Amino acid sequence: MLTIDGGPVHIEDLVKVARHREGVMVGPSVHATMAASRAAVERLDAEGVVAYGVTTGFGALADRAIEPADRVALQRAVVVSHAAGMGERLDDEVVRGMLLLRARTLAAGYSGAGAALVDGLADLLQAGVVPWVPEHGSLGASGDLAPLAHAGSVLIGEGWAVGDAGERVPASDALASHGLAPVAIGPKEGLALINGTDATAATLALAVHDIEALLRAADCACAMSVEALNATTRAFDEAVIALRPSPGQAASAANLRALLRESPLVAAHRVSHHAVQDAYSLRCAPQV
Repeated sequence: MLTIDGGPVHIEDLVKVARHREGVMVGPSVHATMAASRAAVERLDAEGVVAYGVTTGFGALADRAIEPADRVALQRAVVVSHAAGMGERLDDEVVRGMLLLRARTLAAGYSGAGAALVDGLADLLQAGVVPWVPEHGSLGASGDLAPLAHAGSVLIGEGWAVGDAGERVPASDALASHGLAPVAIGPKEGLALINGTDATAATLALAVHDIEALLRAADCACAMSVEALNATTRAFDEAVIALRPSPGQAASAANLRALLRESPLVAAHRVSHHAVQDAYSLRCAPQV
């Protein structure tokens, strides 16, 4: 069970929740942590102070004052209007990673959002409700506005979710089938839901995890090839590898030395008598 408390989410933790569907819970301090910034937003709203996205519109409409009666509708509108992605849906694990990272960011208490949003995102993860998020629409470093809007729409009972058979189902039905109710959002909370790069971060975190696993597998395959071909480990010697100080090369060579250190096959022919040198594909494996 992973506790969402606003602290860092490590890659291995994200993989457990996103890919392996480990459960989550909201930390006991989160509500208090979020209260101060939420109170500040509510004061701005109550006093009518000019504050972007709270008492004003967005983007080109930033100089447009929003009447108090329309401010909740504005927050719903910014979520629904940005849910305009295209293409096939993102994998469930990417979407679950998005939800986790958005919950973590909000739980840190700097976004001016209320704790109900974090509770709601955690409920989606815990219940296994996966928003239907199209793969195209992100603005990259400027924000994953469309992907997060599709995810946030489900939280407020709008948009679409992934059904049990992978089909697209109305978000309201998906919530109801798991005993969940839509979350009511207030001033600034729509903006807080969609303003981030969590789709990009989740995709990269999963990719880094998989690449690291592939690199370890590649070293294992190389080590077995060294044994099978009666090769030596001399090309992996630390002093030789250090001549070109590439961190990845050094890490791979160190891994190969560790894997082959106790190998009786390698020990039997540590100094090769059957060839002038081993195949280049073995000798250059750490560099590759």
